[in-house]
Formats: sequence, C-alpha cells, structure tokens
Amino acid sequence: MYISETTIRVRYAETDRMGYVYYGNYTQYFEVGRVEALRQLGSSYKDMEDNGVMLPVYTCNIKYHKPAFYDDLLIIKTTIKELPTARITFDYEIYNQKNELLNTGNTTLVFIDMKTNRPCPAPKSFIDKIKAYF
Repeated sequence: MYISETTIRVRYAETDRMGYVYYGNYTQYFEVGRVEALRQLGSSYKDMEDNGVMLPVYTCNIKYHKPAFYDDLLIIKTTIKELPTARITFDYEIYNQKNELLNTGNTTLVFIDMKTNRPCPAPKSFIDKIKAYF
C-alpha cells in the first residue's frame, strides 16, 4: 500500500456564498492529491503522456463529512491500496488543520494507449517505482 500526503490552502474563489468550499472543488483537491502522489513516487502524468499513455478518470465517488472554509489548510491523504493493472484506484481523505475529517472519496483511472485509444497495462517504469510498496 502506498500513502502520500500533500497540503493545499483553500482560496476565496473556491468557496460558495455560505463560506463553505464549493462541493465540486473537492474533485480538484483529489487531482492535486493524486498528481502529487505520483510525483512523490518519481513519476508524473506528464511523463506518462510524453511516453504515450494517458490516465482519464473512469469513476469518482465522494462523501462529505464536514465543510472546509476559506483559508483552511487542508491535508490530502492519498492512498493506493492495490498494485495497478490497466486501472489504478486512488483513495482520499481530506482533513483540516484541526485534523478533522472533512471528506472521503476515491477515483479510478484507466491507463490508455494514446495511439490506439484503448486500455493498456500500467507502464513498466511506473510499476517498477510503486511495486516496492506492495
């Protein structure tokens, strides 16, 4: 299992009229979490795309527990529980600076060969980097 943490501060533009983080912004926070998780592994979306593999989102699930507010410091905990195949699933927990759980969710992405536009196995270079955690 691979676990990564990254932080992000809520910007004013991300809040709604009630002062809460607008619910749709959590998917962007999930993206920050997974992009940084890959980067911490020594990989990146850009590297994969430069090598002919893209990673579109296949599913996304979110559960809201408590709201986040403007200027909160959010901790995005991103976990990969299974070694990727042609799909990779990221699980997320988002906490505020008081360590209160605000949000949980997951996304499944599919490795797609950009030449054929068909699913393909996860790149060997990526598997080599992540397999040490499993």
